[in-house]
Amino acid sequence: MSLSKSNHNRQIRAVYDDTTITVYQAYNSTIADAAVKEQRLDASPLFKPARMTWIKPSWNWMMYRSGYSYKDANQSNILAIKLTRECFHELLLMSIESGSDDARRDGKQIRVQWDPERDIRIGVLGNDTSGRSIRSIQMGIPAGSKDEWVANGIVEIEDVTKFARELKRVLDTEKDASEDELKSRGLVPSEQLYNLPPEVADVIGITDS
Repeated sequence: MSLSKSNHNRQIRAVYDDTTITVYQAYNSTIADAAVKEQRLDASPLFKPARMTWIKPSWNWMMYRSGYSYKDANQSNILAIKLTRECFHELLLMSIESGSDDARRDGKQIRVQWDPERDIRIGVLGNDTSGRSIRSIQMGIPAGSKDEWVANGIVEIEDVTKFARELKRVLDTEKDASEDELKSRGLVPSEQLYNLPPEVADVIGITDS
């Protein structure tokens, strides 16, 4: 069953190539350092497999959620995690919309949540040409679904906290810095709209994937 449709423009903006897509998560330094060193998200004993974890493909939304990594001391390190596209699609095929009646009854499925997309200064991104608000995807992965994607879906883990903090510094000190200039400095990734296979797009309520 597909997720409910709305008047919002649901988009997945991401860095991706032919085989992988990058998503973001924030952890404390102990979990993050171990994950990067071992190239495995659960390398630290502090990683809690019983807790739902949220992944986000949008860099700007990650900056908003984490306050450029300064918002929460327990989420001080931002990890860029390359997933196989196959794994990403499989997670979406198992998803249900967060907040729905079905989601409240079933605590085991992947949660999909659509939030207002953000610009480089973490303000709400303007509407599209049709006047619809642009929504960015978050995916909540419950404990029962973690083992497979953690063990087999992750291709690479990189700590990108320094880029988030340098971006914050530049935005604070160079008020006129443009998005293109920030991209040229490597502080904002060049994300593109991610086109899903039709059967996956239908599940998460994207009509124009």
